[in-house]
Amino acid sequence: MGIILLAGLVIGLFFIFQWGKVYSKQQTGRAALAEAEFSKQVQLEEAKANLESQKLNAQSEVERAKGAARAIEIEDGKLTEQYIRYLYVQNLEKLDTQLIYVPTEGGLPLLEASRLQGEK
Repeated sequence: MGIILLAGLVIGLFFIFQWGKVYSKQQTGRAALAEAEFSKQVQLEEAKANLESQKLNAQSEVERAKGAARAIEIEDGKLTEQYIRYLYVQNLEKLDTQLIYVPTEGGLPLLEASRLQGEK
């Protein structure tokens, strides 16, 4: 009787162990699925934010162009040399460089080539 009881206990423990492995794999699969869904949601939100950013950048560019067109209109429809210099100076602020070309009367820039030779 004891042997039968012991065999039944061993068989019962075996089935419980197998059920535990299946349960553990199910939980692991559910966790992986939840992580994949979360990752997909994050990517979707990033794409939406990028799209909104691009729309705002395009809108900003349109407004900038309208401003430039209005400025040219104020100048009697002509791009004057003074306005072109103004735009040049405005764009210099956007450059990430220490080298600046300065326009002169002859239209030729001043270059400090000798200064740059010492830096190489």
